[in-house]
Amino acid sequence: MVVVGRGGACGRAGVAAVTVLAAVALLLPGASAAAVGPAYGRTAATAATGPVRRPSASYPFAVQLKSLNPSVVRQDGELTLSGTITNTSRRRVGATRVGVRIGGAGAIGTRSGLAAVAGRAELGRGDGPRVPRHTAALASLKGGAERRFRLTVPVPDLGLDGAGAFALTVDVARADGTVLGLTRTFLPAYPDGSDPEPLHTTVLWPLTDTPHMEALTQRTRDRVLPVFRDDGLTAALTRGGRLRRLVELGDDQPVTWVIDPDLIVQARAMAKGYRVARTPDSTDPQEAADGKGRDAAKDWLAALRKAVRGRDVIALPFADPDLASLARGGASLTKLLRRASRTGRAVVDRALGTHARGDVAWPAGGMLDGAIADYVKGLGLGTVLASGEGISSSGALVAFGATDDGPVSLDGGTTALRYDATIASLLFASRPAVEAAGGAGDAARLRLRQRLLAETLTAVRELPYARRGLVVVPPRRMPAGVGRALLSTLAASQKAGWLRPARFAAALRDPETGQLRGFDGYPVALRAAELPPARLAAVARDRRRLRALLKVLSDARSTAASVRAALARSVSTAWRGNAVGAAAYQRGVAGYLTASITSVRLVPKSTVVVAGGSATIPVTVDNGLQQGLTGVELRVLSSRPERLKAVDRAVTVRASRAVSRTVRVRVRAHANGPVRLTARLYTSADGRPWGAPMTFTAEIRSVPSGAVAFVVGGVVLIVLAGSLRLRRPGRG
Repeated sequence: MVVVGRGGACGRAGVAAVTVLAAVALLLPGASAAAVGPAYGRTAATAATGPVRRPSASYPFAVQLKSLNPSVVRQDGELTLSGTITNTSRRRVGATRVGVRIGGAGAIGTRSGLAAVAGRAELGRGDGPRVPRHTAALASLKGGAERRFRLTVPVPDLGLDGAGAFALTVDVARADGTVLGLTRTFLPAYPDGSDPEPLHTTVLWPLTDTPHMEALTQRTRDRVLPVFRDDGLTAALTRGGRLRRLVELGDDQPVTWVIDPDLIVQARAMAKGYRVARTPDSTDPQEAADGKGRDAAKDWLAALRKAVRGRDVIALPFADPDLASLARGGASLTKLLRRASRTGRAVVDRALGTHARGDVAWPAGGMLDGAIADYVKGLGLGTVLASGEGISSSGALVAFGATDDGPVSLDGGTTALRYDATIASLLFASRPAVEAAGGAGDAARLRLRQRLLAETLTAVRELPYARRGLVVVPPRRMPAGVGRALLSTLAASQKAGWLRPARFAAALRDPETGQLRGFDGYPVALRAAELPPARLAAVARDRRRLRALLKVLSDARSTAASVRAALARSVSTAWRGNAVGAAAYQRGVAGYLTASITSVRLVPKSTVVVAGGSATIPVTVDNGLQQGLTGVELRVLSSRPERLKAVDRAVTVRASRAVSRTVRVRVRAHANGPVRLTARLYTSADGRPWGAPMTFTAEIRSVPSGAVAFVVGGVVLIVLAGSLRLRRPGRG
């Protein structure tokens, strides 16, 4: 919902593209000084007179702002800035000075105005003049060298005119005013006495990851060990890893935890002992080694239990399925996913001691259309996290362009909870930069924090005395650096007084009436990242094969659970942007089913000798499964039943795990000589063929002469009957 500020013709959707591009521009390392100024800059005097022609080369100095304290200024005190300046040219540059500028237009009045400032590259009139008497000298700097700077400016000298977000520029210039480099950020000011109605803010805190656990399991004498395709989850759960840091950061914070139940399933499996495949595409459980993350998983689960105590928890549908892809080709998987989600919520509650919500869907990108809404309803989910694109509502505040995230009641009983698309874009765009090592990461986190503070403060100033909501949705696989910047934003804005934490249930109160409407162009990037229809068809085919496999297992329950979970993981949203990984995972599930099905087979043979009129024919069934074989029967058909015929129509087959079992089929022979026999396995439950047939020859010997005569006599009678029939005149 919150995508723009008020004013002009800019509506919520109209500035969306500008917002995203500006977010990327502001947050990319070095973007602030890129393509600005001639080879050695342009003069500050020229910049103050108005816009000029875009230069052909970038500034020679790269400016990184690594510390800005305080992040929100009041009416007095001091502002301290520090960072580094790097000479990216090959030439030595003489003495310069570092200074600060405050936007000449004063506090930025709209969120679209913030986007415009963030996307600005050139130094212009809008950057304002340098704050006088508060610059720092910088000695000459040779090519490639770096130097630190530090500036302290009394807040009254900044000339701030009340509450609001101000553009702040740090630039390096020569004595003649030639600017050699700059960087931009935002400075929120909130003097004492500012008393608008705070934004009631609900912040989601997602815990998801790419699937690592396979359908493959390894059975021992007393337990079943899961097999992981790699041990990458160990690094994420270990101290310093992404998921461990997110749990530590979110502990005791006013956030709503959004957890993929499959992540809990995998962590619990690791804590109990697991194996790791030597190659991700292995279908042999013996080709696996012990996993190394048992202790890390135990510690992580304990830390998570502590962190979520007393907090709101949302259990996503199991494995966080790609709802948009499934809505266009996954109708046959609805039952599988609905069952998995019910199980997943119970797992979260048992493992964490919570009462999680299990009715929330989260389509990729927050996109919601009629097909997605119908699919979500089919899964039994009543609430959808949505960016607001394609949703129209009766909300008066939104109609005027003001920030007011909240629920919209749609036809069919679904509630769409709109979240702030601008903030979501900023958090998403910042992911690579905030995780960079050293000063680059510090600078990126500072830029993100100050931009988020500016966005929220400007949103408050849109309608300062109206009660409104803000819903913040970070990226699914949120880096810890993004989490740190987000929490520091919440802390600073809550301390200042313009944000107030709100629980998830509060964000869903008093929904407006609305409806889905068509929107121009489903985002190309989101469409391109969807799971292809062929992949969904392959998963549906594997589900049918699983049903066949379960009919012949003595312990079908554990196999059903592991493979159904793997099928759900095959359609996870986590595979977006990783087509190779998605295809490899699905092939692994299919390979496991193929190996399991083909491991129950008939051992080939060429010839057997049948001596006498009654005999038994041995047929060997090889059970390569890790569990007992049941629910299978053997049938043998003769090509010459007048010579040899099976007495038993079907013989039940039972075999222990990983053994071969010889089944004896009773036959009756009537004449000497060779007869072709075909043996095949069938499922007892529905009589469907299992595996390939096996053909062999029965060599009949020493059949009693009476039996031979009986056979010959029978043949003669058949011939005579045919002759008489030919001689009988036809009826008119």
